[in-house]
Amino acid sequence: MGPPRGRRLCRGQAPRRAGAARPLSATASRPWGARLRIEASASQVAAAAIVAAFLLAFLVVPVGRVFLTAFAAAEGGFTLVHFADFFRTSLFIESFWNSLYVAGMSVIFASLLAVPLAVILARYRFPGSALIAVLGVLPLVMPPFVGAVAMQLIFGRNGTVNLLLMDWFDVRLDLMEGLNGVIFVQSLHYFPFILMNLSASLSNIDVSMEEAGQNLGARGATLLRTIVLPLALPGYLAGASLVFVKVFDDLATPLLLNVTNMLAPQAYLRVTSVGLGDPMGYVISVILVVVSVAAMAASALLLRGRDYATSQRGGGGLSQRRMTPAGRIMAWCFVVPALLLVLAPHAGILLLSLATIWSFSPLPDGFTLAHYATVLRETPQFLTNTLLFCGIAAFIDVVLGVVIAWLVHRTRLPGRALLDLVAMSALAVPGLVLGIGILRTYFDVHLPGGDSLATSWIMLTIVLAVRRLPYALRAATAALRQVHRSLEEAAENLGAGSATTLARIVVPLMAGGLAAAFVTSFATAAVELSATLVLVTRDVDAPLSYGIYIYMQSAAGRGPGAALGVIAVVVVAICTWAAHAFAERERRRRSRTVEPRGAA
Repeated sequence: MGPPRGRRLCRGQAPRRAGAARPLSATASRPWGARLRIEASASQVAAAAIVAAFLLAFLVVPVGRVFLTAFAAAEGGFTLVHFADFFRTSLFIESFWNSLYVAGMSVIFASLLAVPLAVILARYRFPGSALIAVLGVLPLVMPPFVGAVAMQLIFGRNGTVNLLLMDWFDVRLDLMEGLNGVIFVQSLHYFPFILMNLSASLSNIDVSMEEAGQNLGARGATLLRTIVLPLALPGYLAGASLVFVKVFDDLATPLLLNVTNMLAPQAYLRVTSVGLGDPMGYVISVILVVVSVAAMAASALLLRGRDYATSQRGGGGLSQRRMTPAGRIMAWCFVVPALLLVLAPHAGILLLSLATIWSFSPLPDGFTLAHYATVLRETPQFLTNTLLFCGIAAFIDVVLGVVIAWLVHRTRLPGRALLDLVAMSALAVPGLVLGIGILRTYFDVHLPGGDSLATSWIMLTIVLAVRRLPYALRAATAALRQVHRSLEEAAENLGAGSATTLARIVVPLMAGGLAAAFVTSFATAAVELSATLVLVTRDVDAPLSYGIYIYMQSAAGRGPGAALGVIAVVVVAICTWAAHAFAERERRRRSRTVEPRGAA
């Protein structure tokens, strides 16, 4: 008796004559799951090969070159001497501890802001809670480096707040000095990661768990400390680890605040000032990747061996209650200052973009639209390049996301899970590291005009696509899981091949999710700066983020730079709104669709 038919098909050993039509009865006789997970066809192999080649060329090899260079001796072979030099240099040791300190303190201060807001939103009903939920994620619309200069004008040594405090109380706050400024800006920008993840965890806690604690005598802060927050720990750690990694790897904010004694700025300065042959930039890049991966692994290890599952009786979610008048006053005493801090960078960058002169005064001396006219007249390429580069990058992400999701969840192609793992690993690779790796790998490859491939707009577009591929991949995976396999089975029964089924059945049904994936990739790519600073050498090939950074380097350019910042915020806000609108429309459409369920 031969091997089972499903196994023979999976290995491509079916006795069917090449090119012969598959009998409908034979197709219908197999279970629907087996019918979809057929042998590795030529289209599947070709699609996997193209995706693998892309990831290998623009992610694996560049990052691998960074690691190899960090461990390579001058005469060839393996060495640890470069790492020994790193740990013998006082500046690098200081930068390492400063980066850890800034990342850790940013998590702490972001938690002080996010945890109370999440608990208030999850446990209480009171007017304005919906507005708080919206404003709580508003900082993510503005890149941190855009608001850094505006925060200096508001909270800096001679900013609005300190000028008023000096006039009224003869007190000055050093919120924006040195590392404190980086912590302050980063905490305000990234706290929504903790807020969103913790709010989601709180909403999934079974109400019966809280009721059980109350029956045992736990009330108020005791109930919160012993029952609620421990059960929401997975969401908090997910957000906190993301904040730590984002802050630890950030390049633009420290540079704009003139803080260079951190790891990411040191790596950038070594590569741009000393050159690509200097091994220390690669050593720092390796340390950035290792610490980022370690932070994510640590958050997973903290949850290992613990069970946070609940039975979800009674509809699930914490029971919301009305606040007492005293509690409402206390809540608003926290919420109002928090929201003012959240909105401060947006207000500051808008005022700066409209200001004639804003120096040593609480508010600008006058207002004008000249800065917007300047950037639109003198540097329109920043906007057009952003639309072109990020549009192409988002399209690449959507195509690759669909193909990888399809290969992983609709085929039995060997190695398909590895494609998913490699694509998602881009999350752990800082943009600075990827940019340095691209320079190291492709700097000596020249285009027909003589320009280096590594510094061309083509490579910048590809890097933007690689950096944002994980977002599109997860969106495509979620959309594909909502497409019932019976629809693909019906297409196969009618003679359609796997590629035809994907193009004419699956992708149209995923349209809503893919549209959201496109605008999400576009919006996040539009504010990418770390890799952009490394790869862009000419203004003509530069996007908005690069233009903002260049303008902000001088006092005279801060007005136009702020105008570009407002334009970037508007672009990102529109894309974010579009992504939300597409997702909501898709959700409503699917909720109105009633799929018949058969007895099968």
